[in-house]
Amino acid sequence: MTFVATLSEKLSENCDYKKEILAGDGFMQEIKKGDTIRIVDQAGNQAADTLFFLTDDPADHYSASMTIQQQANLYLTTDSILMSESGREMLKITADTCGQHDTIGGACSCQSNTVRYQREKVYMHACRDTFMLEMSRFVSSYPFSKHDLAPNINFFMNVPVAPDGDLDFKDGVSGPGFYVELEALEDVIVLISNCPQLNNPCNDYNPTPIEVLIWEGNK
Repeated sequence: MTFVATLSEKLSENCDYKKEILAGDGFMQEIKKGDTIRIVDQAGNQAADTLFFLTDDPADHYSASMTIQQQANLYLTTDSILMSESGREMLKITADTCGQHDTIGGACSCQSNTVRYQREKVYMHACRDTFMLEMSRFVSSYPFSKHDLAPNINFFMNVPVAPDGDLDFKDGVSGPGFYVELEALEDVIVLISNCPQLNNPCNDYNPTPIEVLIWEGNK
């Protein structure tokens, strides 16, 4: 794991953009076709809830069902193509040191916290809150709203599916410095919530920062 962290740090030296996102914080930014974005799990066992929107038609967002159908796999890893609702190819995972990313666990909300854990957890900050805050801040002619929050990707999150179809939220399979790297196949808008959930074993009950790095493809 130390080797992975060191390698990630070395490769990040020549990136065009770098930002640390603390647990509970969000990120929303456009990246161009040909750009590469890397999401780094700095301390390990963190969950980075992520959505993508096509810049030329933000209503056409990432589709979990289309992506799962296209690749015939519930989990994402190297060579997975992320599809939009209309069937357009949005991004391709070009590198992945974690090996498995969740597509069906969804984003935590105040309401789901009460269902998964207990009624008294309703006050706790959740990824849905972060998504809404980032969309309200994003400067765009498109009126982003809660209706744009589709089922998201949970990078680094471990949600195995039992033979009977039940989901379980398990300890994460990521480690310090593990990362996933994606190439934009279209101009896309990236929306990330770095999960603040203290009740989730996927982040070892200890939410930690992630890092976003971007390399511009057309120079």
